[in-house]
Amino acid sequence: MSIIQNNANNQSFWAYVRRQFNKNRLAVFSLYFVFFLFLVALLADFIANEKPLACKYKGEIMFPVIKQYAVDAGIIKWKTELNNVKWSELNYDWVVYPPIPYLPTNIDFDNSHYKSPFKDQVVKSTLWYHWFGTDELGRDVLSGIVHGARIAFLVAIVSMTISTLIGIILGSLAGYFGDDKLYVSRAMFWVMIIMFIMGGFYAFGARGFVFSDALSIGILSFVKQLILSIFILLSFLGLGALLGNILGKLPMLNKKVNVPIDMIVSRLIEIIVCVPRLFLIITIVAVVKPSIFWVMVIIGLTSWTGIARFIRAELLKIRNLEYIEAAQSLGFSNWRIMFKHAIPNSLSPVLIDIAFGIAGAILVEASLSFLGVGMPSDVVTWGRLLSLARQQSSAWWLAIFPGLMIFLTVTVFNLIGEGLTDALDPRLKK
Repeated sequence: MSIIQNNANNQSFWAYVRRQFNKNRLAVFSLYFVFFLFLVALLADFIANEKPLACKYKGEIMFPVIKQYAVDAGIIKWKTELNNVKWSELNYDWVVYPPIPYLPTNIDFDNSHYKSPFKDQVVKSTLWYHWFGTDELGRDVLSGIVHGARIAFLVAIVSMTISTLIGIILGSLAGYFGDDKLYVSRAMFWVMIIMFIMGGFYAFGARGFVFSDALSIGILSFVKQLILSIFILLSFLGLGALLGNILGKLPMLNKKVNVPIDMIVSRLIEIIVCVPRLFLIITIVAVVKPSIFWVMVIIGLTSWTGIARFIRAELLKIRNLEYIEAAQSLGFSNWRIMFKHAIPNSLSPVLIDIAFGIAGAILVEASLSFLGVGMPSDVVTWGRLLSLARQQSSAWWLAIFPGLMIFLTVTVFNLIGEGLTDALDPRLKK
């Protein structure tokens, strides 16, 4: 009966949170705007692309945009005559182009030298008009903004996933075990440290160039390599746990060692917080090969402190509650109690920090791109588009449109964070 009542209370709490959030019209509108931007980022290849969505060429019906995904994944290949071809110059039986028939890197020589969106442009039809103007080389700004949304969301989601995992794990260990409750064998302690360092190096450090090459091929190739690296790291950790259990049976290595995890995590948080994050990121990316992967990893590795502090504070309260004591009296292990009971009931404040963290990650990525640090020169981002305005002050559209997108995106995520803060505030409950 108590379990049923507890489930009902959990449902009523989240129903209350949803009702409170829906009362904040700005937050709800911001959430819809984020969904719209996410769809634009997800469907960027179908919105802005030099390849047709569908066409009939030499009697063969093709879907070039969709086929490109299969080519990027290595499943099929283009015909020799279609490699490095200019798709707009082919003679089709019929063709359907995307709404924006340009990639961010396509050069329109007829509309180069900063063509304003309100000036006459040399185009063969309205479809080919540059609605947000062009840069010095004739690259379409609107296409850059559409594909820049994908880069912004990719960096934000991957970096915040990294920071969330690190923050939840370290914060949970610090809050649940404190300084006097975590005991492991000497073998397990040293083996896990060694395997974590080795696994991190082989999974991400040694494979950094693989991520750069995969991202240049396509998003699917990048995701495949990322999953493979995570699997490599988990394999090292699993092997470390197995070796630790085996070596822990030896008399010299089976002595339990107290790990003051709360002190270690707290000091680590203080060190990272004391160093300005943007300067730290600039320092790191200045010595590594320019790559979106390294930008995402570095932002993730420097953004977890807020999440760790939130969940640490929650677990310091939760670990002394009755249901935790009941689980301990039933003989459940600390690890099972922490991951199955304590952490799921401590994630509410984390949602707030994730919303603000995504806004911060997008702003950091835009700042790095604007400064020309960390990002490869061939990757078009909002910050890089904005930096082009410095070369020609009269090209106002290069400053207005990318700057407006950065402003709107950061603002809506902050509004969502504020909406979640109000919705999760128990003092507002009546």
